[in-house]
Amino acid sequence: MVGGIATTLLVATLSFGGAIEGYLQELAREAKERDPNFTGFSKERGERIFTSLQRGKRGKKMACTSCHTRDLTQWGEQIFTGKKIAPLAPRANGERLQDIKKVKKWLRRNFKDTYGREGTPQEKGDVLLYILNF
Repeated sequence: MVGGIATTLLVATLSFGGAIEGYLQELAREAKERDPNFTGFSKERGERIFTSLQRGKRGKKMACTSCHTRDLTQWGEQIFTGKKIAPLAPRANGERLQDIKKVKKWLRRNFKDTYGREGTPQEKGDVLLYILNF
């Protein structure tokens, strides 16, 4: 556990559940190792990351909202394949963010598709906090 990090307290207070809470704590430790000035995750930063347009996969301007929409309680659609995507917000889809192996896989894949790189631990934590609080 990272002592004094606001995220740890926020996660415990909001009771997201064991697996995702543990993963957020893991990301917080990694973020603190990378940046000693790290003080916690931010859902506001997460929203900016999630909604900002980037030159993504195949050179297309895209954001996470390109597939997941701005309303994470609604169904989305993968912009390249047309595959339907179940709501991302756990309050609308109780199965979301329960399988940490899948969470890690999709964060890695979606950051690479949208940003052309893997997200940092802080970026991943910020995005997860935004999704969890949607």
